Amino acid sequence: MPLALTSAAFDNGKEIPAVHTCDGKDVSPAIAWSGAPSAARSLALIMDDPDAPDPAAPQMVWVHWVLYNLPPSAAGLPQAVKPEHLPAGTCEGRNDWGRTGYGGPCPPIGRHRYFFKLYALDSLMPDLKRPTKAQLEAAMQGHIVEQATLMGTCQRSHR
Repeated sequence: MPLALTSAAFDNGKEIPAVHTCDGKDVSPAIAWSGAPSAARSLALIMDDPDAPDPAAPQMVWVHWVLYNLPPSAAGLPQAVKPEHLPAGTCEGRNDWGRTGYGGPCPPIGRHRYFFKLYALDSLMPDLKRPTKAQLEAAMQGHIVEQATLMGTCQRSHR
């Protein structure tokens, strides 16, 4: 069975509920995964938005969430997961707000796509001391066994 990533909050390609955005409580959605390969020693999760700041003329990929060293035995994360409730051994990286933890969708214009990417890795990552997405991706090079993606969208009704 291939690695799969799902959410009880939204279906792949559909709207992320407001509670998970800056217009709501800005809490992480519940996410679940299955099918981690037997070679996996850890998992990494990255959430980003390739449509920033304007989907009609994207200029950057905005990083919303970075987690690594999730145990492959874990089956997911609950809604509004707090750092102290992450699975044992999980490490956090920095998002583009310069802090750890989840930062929900808050698109300034248009409908953006938000990609949750789960990586099965053949090793534990060293303590990278709150890495950026780029630093984590560099450390993961050559260690990715399998990958799964879940995409949600968000468009704000302007204030």
